[in-house]
Amino acid sequence: HRLFRDQMGPIVNIQLNRVRDRLASLNIGLEVDQPALSWLADLGYDQVYGARPLKRTIQRYVENPMATLILEDKIRDGDIAHVSAGQEKLFINGEEVRGKTA
Repeated sequence: HRLFRDQMGPIVNIQLNRVRDRLASLNIGLEVDQPALSWLADLGYDQVYGARPLKRTIQRYVENPMATLILEDKIRDGDIAHVSAGQEKLFINGEEVRGKTA
């Protein structure tokens, strides 16, 4: 059964909830606005593979940059990280995400 782009929203939320759970163990919250959810869904969707690329997209554009911000002490215990999207760019707490690989 084929997955269509408009079905990606709930899948993005499931994957982000897994990230939220891991961050909660560090007492860090994660808020993702609707444009950022759509941005991740667009980038993480493939006509042939459906949502398979999504996990890697979230890792590259949310998890890895968040880890860097935590290591740089820009996100600390008790903070809430805000993920937003601009024109073809993603931001965490106002800083542009470059899509770093691990």
